[in-house]
Amino acid sequence: MKAVGIKKSYPIDHKNSFIEFQTDEPKPEDLDLLVRIKSVSVNPVDYKIRQNAAIEKELNQPKILGWDASGIVERVGNKVTKFQQGDEVFYAGEIDRPGCNAEFQLVNENITAHKPKNVSFEEAAALPLTSLTAWECIFERLKIEENSGENQDILIIGGAGGVGSITIQLLKKLTKFNVIATASRNETANWCKNMGADVIVNHKNLVEQMKAKGHEEVDYILNFADTDMHWNAMAELIKPQGNICAIVETKNPVDINKLKNKSAAFHWEFMFTRTKFKTSDMARQHQILQKISKLLEEGTITTTLHKTFSKLSPETFKEVHSLQESGKSIGKNVISF
Repeated sequence: MKAVGIKKSYPIDHKNSFIEFQTDEPKPEDLDLLVRIKSVSVNPVDYKIRQNAAIEKELNQPKILGWDASGIVERVGNKVTKFQQGDEVFYAGEIDRPGCNAEFQLVNENITAHKPKNVSFEEAAALPLTSLTAWECIFERLKIEENSGENQDILIIGGAGGVGSITIQLLKKLTKFNVIATASRNETANWCKNMGADVIVNHKNLVEQMKAKGHEEVDYILNFADTDMHWNAMAELIKPQGNICAIVETKNPVDINKLKNKSAAFHWEFMFTRTKFKTSDMARQHQILQKISKLLEEGTITTTLHKTFSKLSPETFKEVHSLQESGKSIGKNVISF
């Protein structure tokens, strides 16, 4: 089968930052589905791994990236019960297995869901990783309950990104929170409004921006952009006994003592935790994605697809990774094969 991968962590503009190669088609065993990939999307985790997976020396075998896909089940393992050949599916996969930037991929049925019937493969591929991240942040890390949040504020830092876009929708459709989202350009501010955000603030001078909009403190904060940059602002803006959840790792030590006097809680969210550690509730991700699929079919939420690219080729992945690294990407970028 054809695949696109990396052998060394080159800058994106290097001629070999991505390479095309041929490899054996994988064989499904046990709970695996063999999926013929139709569309994939690119997330920050893709370029972070590309930048760090092979810094010192070249890999012996190319590494296939990609953790968002939609496709058709080609074959199933002997223990599979949730899917059958011909089913249309979408999923985020596992970070410790070969990714989806290839013609075929193996994925465990417990982290896979049936693709919504009313959206295209491209629209579906935009959603798995970010939807899982958003859902886990809201309902599992912060312990927010559906239909709760009346007269409460939640701040989303990085509202126009992939995770922010679907988080705004889930909060507006499934809870009663007043949703405040950060955006620094007219284009991203309009995107956040279209996703359903009630208030837009600029992430630059965040505390001052929030106060100018009449929000000196908030009940919850979701940080999808830069934990280091916004730590002090979050510590100042969070209400006593409030909760903060972040998905971006810190590069420098942060002063967690800033949260002590407020008895405020800080939570990490990493969408791959369940699959990386093979937790007993791994199948929860199948359930979440099935719920997302239903919400899409009902028209409660919409895809966060913003730009579509085509062709399984190094050139296409270079273009999309370059856009992601620029920090100017909006919503999700999808590649159709």
